[in-house]
Amino acid sequence: MDTIYAAATPPGRSGVAVVRISGPQAKAAAKALCGNVPTSRGVRKLRDESGAVLDEALVLNFEGAASFTGEPVVELQLHGSPAILKSVLAELSKLPDLRSAEAGEFTRRALDNGKLDLAQVEGLADLIDAETEAQRLQALRVFEGGLSAKAEAWRADLIRAIALLEATIDFADEEVPTDVFPEVNDLINRTREDIAREVEGSFVAERVNEGFEVAIVGRPNVGKSTLLNRLAGRDAAITSEIAGTTRDVIEVQMDLKGIPVTFIDTAGVRDTDDQIEKLGVERAVSRAKHADLRVFLKENKDLLEIQVQADDIIRRPKADLSPGDGLGVSGQTGEGLDELVDEIVAVFEARVSSVGVAIKERHRVALLSCDSQLSDVISKIALDEPVDLISEDLRAAVRSVDMIVGHVDVEDLLGEIFSSFCIGK
Repeated sequence: MDTIYAAATPPGRSGVAVVRISGPQAKAAAKALCGNVPTSRGVRKLRDESGAVLDEALVLNFEGAASFTGEPVVELQLHGSPAILKSVLAELSKLPDLRSAEAGEFTRRALDNGKLDLAQVEGLADLIDAETEAQRLQALRVFEGGLSAKAEAWRADLIRAIALLEATIDFADEEVPTDVFPEVNDLINRTREDIAREVEGSFVAERVNEGFEVAIVGRPNVGKSTLLNRLAGRDAAITSEIAGTTRDVIEVQMDLKGIPVTFIDTAGVRDTDDQIEKLGVERAVSRAKHADLRVFLKENKDLLEIQVQADDIIRRPKADLSPGDGLGVSGQTGEGLDELVDEIVAVFEARVSSVGVAIKERHRVALLSCDSQLSDVISKIALDEPVDLISEDLRAAVRSVDMIVGHVDVEDLLGEIFSSFCIGK
């Protein structure tokens, strides 16, 4: 393979800038810059082709088996000056048999060399993009091989089921010592139960990645925009004493105790002849119905066309103006705000606890495909259909599991996945 190089840290001034070189000529390229390459690590002066010093850097040398990419890697930890980084990259560009890396190419090589599987690659991409603690923990579980281990366990059980069935074919003219079908059914049912849990958790996992949506719902001038501004700590929405000020949906993204949440301020829900406000109300109702959670600001007498669902929260608005039973909230003074946030967090923490390690739609599609094939197997066993046909359905189920970790042809997926990585990763 070509030897590639790239900056592995973002552009701009920093304490340290890292340049990564990977491939068969990595050590030779580093030697051209620093004279001799340390066995593991050491401080070296980097020089250009004329011998002038470019920088004094910490040089790290990784043998193939110990490197991220699975091939010889040298990392140069430079002082984080843009000028230094530019000069070192320029010197590397002059060396033969070296080229600048493409987006995600270091990680692609880790996949090709068996250092990571496809699920771990996706976990790494999510880990790099994680902005909240929940996103970090979810991505880390996948990157560390949580989904890969489950896929391997499912695969082992299904391979065992295939072996048991094919034993009845191999020994068709002889007496098979035991009836294999009870164990085959047990293996398949156990796999299906585990897959069902992962599929259910995958929907919540997607919300962790994208952020849960919380719609603030109520009649006009009930304090929705003021509450949103208080939550955001800034004037995200226009507030006014005039009812119906909010005509469109306003969104504010936040990190609530490690959980990504997007609060939605909607138009006040009421009958109106104003066509613009009417459109705003229709949009508010639609967004509120599809949100993950709704916070209703309403008095007992208020009637809204949006139905309260399980986990939804109801608060008495403008608690600073009307003291009551403790279930009020005020965006103006912050009264009841901490309790409201705690309740929202508790709802989402309960949902996040059901998340497994299947976190992508691609994972869910593969798992549903596997489950469908296993359902066919159970039906065919019950109908006493030929064993060779049943085994073929089991092999299809195994291929669906293998799609998750990239053990079968997934070339069409790789370009999309790796294009999201930065050049130095």
